Amino acid sequence: MGSTYSVKYVQAEGVAPKAELQAATEAILAEIDEQMSTYRSDSLIEVFNRSPSGSCQDMPEGVLDLVAAGNRLHEESGGAFDLTLEPLLDLWGFGPKGQGEAVPSEQQLAEVRQRVGQQHLRIEDGKLCKDADIEVDFNSIAAGYAVDRIIARLGELGVRSYLVEATGELKAAGLKPDGKHWRIGLEEPRDDQRVAQRILQLDGYGISTSGDYRNYFEEGGQRYSHTLDPMSGKPVNHTLAAVTVADPSTLRADGLSTLLMVLGPQAGIAFAERNQLAAFFVTREGDGFATYSTTEFEQLFAAGDEQ
Repeated sequence: MGSTYSVKYVQAEGVAPKAELQAATEAILAEIDEQMSTYRSDSLIEVFNRSPSGSCQDMPEGVLDLVAAGNRLHEESGGAFDLTLEPLLDLWGFGPKGQGEAVPSEQQLAEVRQRVGQQHLRIEDGKLCKDADIEVDFNSIAAGYAVDRIIARLGELGVRSYLVEATGELKAAGLKPDGKHWRIGLEEPRDDQRVAQRILQLDGYGISTSGDYRNYFEEGGQRYSHTLDPMSGKPVNHTLAAVTVADPSTLRADGLSTLLMVLGPQAGIAFAERNQLAAFFVTREGDGFATYSTTEFEQLFAAGDEQ
């Protein structure tokens, strides 16, 4: 995934030795890399991406699970979430095959958009099939999926209290040896320094934050975010700087934070409220920021602010 991971856990009776836990974790990450990485040409998904329109390919359960989860997010959001944006990400310079960050011409954009659209992707008899020359990119949900897979395996090896993180997506549960819950800081979306904006106390929830304050470029005085709107094929252009989602499924939290980032502040907040999501929004207002959290988010994390 081109990034880092970290596993923290409480060593207790019945927990497997550290070497076994580490080997199990790295085996899962290696499997995900071999199946789903868009940064290696021999991964299963990259072989699929190079296959012609109208073709089908046998896929392992993990890949099909991710596509199914992506299809659900795509349908729920009316297309704001899309797993087939890789050609557009490359065009704008954010993808693994990008040739440098630059604003494409309208003609280039129109041509590449012909190769985008999750409606062209389907699962049929355990195979992944495509009806157009699309390419699948799991980067919007793969890290959350990795966290959930690692936690499930650690549970089988006796771990009950943990904080697992991959590329910034994380989940924690149980108590630390001092009897306290795991706590994390939500970062204020600033370019110049790292400041904790909110402290969250976690127990059984995955956390994902999406934002435009780390990966972007500027051209002609305008800022272009790496978060692309599937509807326009262009970077999102609104005041939402970051959004954090909490969900029992880290995979789903990962996808939902991307989805809400695409929708923007008004539509994103409306979607979160309608679907009773635990979400925290940070919007740009003048030279500063304003925050908004859903009722579910406040109910979930009120205790973390008090300790």
